[in-house]
Order: sequence, then C-alpha cells, then structure tokens
Amino acid sequence: MQTSPIDRLAAARATLLKRLLPAGVPLLWCPLLTHYTAEGALDTARASRHLAFLQDSVKGYLVPGSTGDGWQLDDAQVRELLEFTLDQARERKFSVLIGVLATRTEDVLRKLEDTMAWLRRRTNATSDEDCLRQSSVCGFTVCPPKGRELTQAQIHDALDRVLATGLPISLYQLPQITENEMSANTVEELARNHANFLLLKDTSGEDRVAAAGFREAFLVRGAEGGYARHLSLGGGAYDGLLLSTANCFGPQYAEMIEHLRQDRTAAQAISDRIERVADEVFAAAAKLPYGNAFTNANKALDHFMAHGPQAREIAGPRLHSGHRLPDELIDPAGNALDRHGLMPARGYLDN
Repeated sequence: MQTSPIDRLAAARATLLKRLLPAGVPLLWCPLLTHYTAEGALDTARASRHLAFLQDSVKGYLVPGSTGDGWQLDDAQVRELLEFTLDQARERKFSVLIGVLATRTEDVLRKLEDTMAWLRRRTNATSDEDCLRQSSVCGFTVCPPKGRELTQAQIHDALDRVLATGLPISLYQLPQITENEMSANTVEELARNHANFLLLKDTSGEDRVAAAGFREAFLVRGAEGGYARHLSLGGGAYDGLLLSTANCFGPQYAEMIEHLRQDRTAAQAISDRIERVADEVFAAAAKLPYGNAFTNANKALDHFMAHGPQAREIAGPRLHSGHRLPDELIDPAGNALDRHGLMPARGYLDN
C-alpha cells in the first residue's frame, strides 16, 4: 500500500526524534534557572549543584528559556551559559533544547547560524545532525515574531523561514512576550510541510492548539497549574510538561508522572499540592517591580530547595538585574512550602 505524504512526513519526524533522543522524548522538561554570583557572574558551582538535585528526575532542559533570563542575556552570556550546560549534559546524560529567543525573525536566523557555527567548532562532527548529537542538543526553541498586529499569514511565513533551515525546531507559544498566538491552522500547516518541526511548547494557558486536536509534533505544556490532568497519561491533551517550577519540584513531578501510570488519585494529590504552592508564590512574585515573575518565584522556591528551612536566614539570590530577592517574596515562598508539606528537610547545597 502506498503511503500518503502526511504519513511519510510523520515517519520522517519520528525517525529524526529517535535519532536525536534515542532514549525517547522526556515527559518532563525544565527551563533552567540561571544562577549568579554576588558580583553578577555565572555561578557554575551553584548551577552544577542545582543540576545534581534534578539529575534523577529531569532529563530535558530548555537553556536559556524565559525563566533562565533568556530575554535578558546578551550573546556572550548565552554562549558562556551554553558552554557550561552542554558540558554538564554530556556528564549527566540529559538533553538540551537551545532557546533562540528574539522578537525579529532576522535575529532568530542569525542566532541559529551563529550557534550552529559555534557547535561545529566544539565537535569533530561530519554533519549538523551528528554535531547536535555529540553536543547533547536535540533542537532549538523559537517564538513567532513580536507584534499583536501580525496576521497568521505573517506568523506562518516567518516560522516557515526558520523551519526551512532544516534544523530541528521546537515552536514556543509565548503570547506574554510576542503579543500574538499561532493558531491551530498555522501550526498544522507548518507541521504538514516540515518534518523538522518536532515540538510545540504552549505557555498561553488557553491551550487552543491542543484543544483543536493538533498532535503532529510532541506537545508540552508550559503554563502552570492542572499538571496531572493536562498530561495524556491523565487523560489530557499534552504529551509532556515544560515547567518553570520543575526547577524546584522535579522529583515531585517525576513521582506524579509515575503515579499517573497506575494511581491517578495519588498523582492528582501531588499535582494539587504543587499547584497551591505555585499559586501563592506567583501571586507574591507579581508584586515585585523588577524581573520576570516566573524567574523571581522560582528563585524564591529554589532558595529553599538549596538551603532548606534555614533559607530565611540567608540573603536572597541575585537576579540578572542586580537586585537580590527580598524577604517580601522569600517569606511567602517558605510559608507556602511549609503549609503544603513541600519544604525539604535539608537543602541540596548541604547534601
């Protein structure tokens, strides 16, 4: 029987995913926090301990993502962060989606070209795909261009140019930054024409593309809340999760996913506890006049993951802006973790 073009494209996509992620696509992904020293340099020692804390539960990372200051880092800072992360990926056996975060398509294309040239110099690969595999990179995450006035045709054409590079691409629905959304039809058309469109991350919270039945690419949900019920294992529409709070609750999410295979009630209980903490801490973070609320909330929670209950006595972490997180956010984070039974007995810096 002759296969259809759509079936051949799906087979090509599945084959590419298998080559880039031979152990399978992780169900849990994390947009990794970026840690800084008191002077503002990249704190690789702290970052390494953070990755060790997550090593058994998180096998896929977006670096840099919005939670990791991806929109604030300059090209040199991104390169330094990737140098460190890819070395860690090789050692700790995880996969990396490189965030290519820019609001203009020309800038995205330039960053993709520059990043691939850098990766080629780091390896002795004979092909771009081999270069990515040697680097523990499974693809690049890009957003639509920015502008609430953009039509779906303009969004499609911009992303079509990115996908035409042939590089493995994850599309990122991020209306909080781009001021627009890819429609289900736009996403479907791009998937029908590009086997290298591998993943779709949706942080809108509206879930319109998933609700429309799009399943051609691997779907990950980036919006917080409803974690267990949104996963296909729990009857939802998403294949996986790519969550800022995975920086802090990776072990709990991994447990939740395992429970979903056999005990949805236990999985929902874990999901509810994390959601209650996230709701409280994100509400407190929204009051800060500086920084990204996702970053600030997770840095407050990570402060306790790192130091345990005594974190209240330790100065808050430095942000990219140069501010330190204030007690006005650290205290609510600690109180929420205590109230919902998620405060660690010891911090990962003490283990």
